[in-house]
Amino acid sequence: MDKNIVVLPGDGIGQEIIDSAIRVLTKVSEKYKHEFQFEHHDIGGTSYEKYGEPLTDETIEACLQSDAILMGAIGGEKWDSLPTHLRPEQGLLKIRKALNLFANIRPIKGFAPLLHASPLKESVIKGSDIYIVRELTGGLYFGTPRERRDNGNLVVDTLLYHRSEIERIVEKGFESAQIRRKHLVSVDKANVLESSRLWREIVNEKSKDYPDVKVEHMLVDSAAMKLITEPTYFDVIVTENLFGDILSDEGSVLTGSIGMLPSASLSPTIGLYEPVHGSAPDIAGKGIANPLGMILSAAMMLRYSFHLNEEATAVENAVEKSLEQGYHTADLSIDGGKQVGTKEMTDIVLSNL
Repeated sequence: MDKNIVVLPGDGIGQEIIDSAIRVLTKVSEKYKHEFQFEHHDIGGTSYEKYGEPLTDETIEACLQSDAILMGAIGGEKWDSLPTHLRPEQGLLKIRKALNLFANIRPIKGFAPLLHASPLKESVIKGSDIYIVRELTGGLYFGTPRERRDNGNLVVDTLLYHRSEIERIVEKGFESAQIRRKHLVSVDKANVLESSRLWREIVNEKSKDYPDVKVEHMLVDSAAMKLITEPTYFDVIVTENLFGDILSDEGSVLTGSIGMLPSASLSPTIGLYEPVHGSAPDIAGKGIANPLGMILSAAMMLRYSFHLNEEATAVENAVEKSLEQGYHTADLSIDGGKQVGTKEMTDIVLSNL
């Protein structure tokens, strides 16, 4: 298999952990006789420093011509004072819209050696395996008008969804539940928001096409509480952009290891893969960043964009074995384990692969 992968290192530790993912993918290509080409471009603050904007049209075009995109992390306090349209995060919003990356997938699964670090009791979190499907290109983040009025004393944000936008993400939720444990929780705020009432109507309509999937509606505040009190209750969660942003961040800390968690942002034709953590500029360049979330994101790329399930499972197993052997980076802790740096952690994963 011959694939072209656009690499967007981004900012901060993104520059370091992206190399770990490339090393692992290179090892996969050698082991399984594939050809992966890597084409580097800039995004976020790094792009702003070079080109005066967080994402250039040239980078977008390169992404559109690629087979998949691997991204590190973006942002940092260095650029917080920039006008909104020039801040690194706008590059992320722009690429989602330009590539039609409408579905964000966040698997949240705890690793046994790390469960002791969870803010929840191990008995509560043990066995949890959650799959959050978040709409990514509509809703409050993209609706217009979005502006200040009355000399800054009045603000307007617009929550806008077209029926087709809701239908496609709901279908992705059902499809995901169908190949997992066949339990879909649709999260909304239908007791208050008109957009949520349409959302709920569409979920009910689509449920007729998936009779083997158990569907449940849950208000977002109830879902937030249940994630804390009974995380093992959930299989697949599908929800709109803002609610998904909040719930997936909440879910990501349940396992006590946010540096471990990958994500995928998918369109009908292409996928962008990145860890859920930030750019951590305070530790950038120190060689101590956790590369495992980035490596697991590369595994998601192998599975979802290239349909290489055996290769993806091999990478995931190598990561899990490394943790079981007691190796960990500074952001994690394992009883009786050994702390290592970014390069060393990657070396260990490669040896297990």
